[in-house]
Amino acid sequence: PVSEAIITRLGEERSPSGRALPKVHAADPFGEDLHLALHVCYELHYQGFTGVDPGWEWDPPLLELRAALERTFLDGLRSETAGGDDVTAVMDELLVEPVNPGGIAHHLRRTGELWQLREYVAHRSIYHLKEADPHAWLIPRLRGRAKAALVGVEFDEFGGGRAERMHSRLFADLMEEVGLNPSYGAYFDFAPAPMLAITNMMSLFGLHRSLRGAMVGHFAAAEITTAPSAQRY
Repeated sequence: PVSEAIITRLGEERSPSGRALPKVHAADPFGEDLHLALHVCYELHYQGFTGVDPGWEWDPPLLELRAALERTFLDGLRSETAGGDDVTAVMDELLVEPVNPGGIAHHLRRTGELWQLREYVAHRSIYHLKEADPHAWLIPRLRGRAKAALVGVEFDEFGGGRAERMHSRLFADLMEEVGLNPSYGAYFDFAPAPMLAITNMMSLFGLHRSLRGAMVGHFAAAEITTAPSAQRY
């Protein structure tokens, strides 16, 4: 009901419709309705939607509803995630590949079938066709060595100045290679809530200065751990 109301509202002109947006009551923090609604709201900050007034990006009632959805999601993340302050221990663990690893990359490399790879790539396209964009929100929120290090990695993510080497473009090339539609958002309607939640988490962290520490942590963890799995893929 929440995502339906938001999508309906975005199809209107930006004038008072007289219909209030719904309230968020006891929504599942990892459910499909909440993450479909959040993803649509966040997309207004990225490439938007054909036929949707760009002014909706800063519409106060829509932002108020988005904030309620974000609070529910963030509460869910915090309740399901162990805390800690030993950064060195976390980094040391991330830097070691398990001796007997599992996971999707190992399955696809050893026994996976093409249809499984195609399904995985379709789901991952929700993020990878906008790869590194959420983390770019961090740039003005950091200083000194942290900013320089982030920009150094982001420069590579965006192809080192070459459009054909942008990671989002490389992923689109992969999609074409395995017979999938590389258009931005082509598989959005098929993406399950967990995939939307992963991308929404990045947008949530990136769009809130108060969560820049979480975004830096996510960026570091992702950059450390994805290279070995990407090589297997």
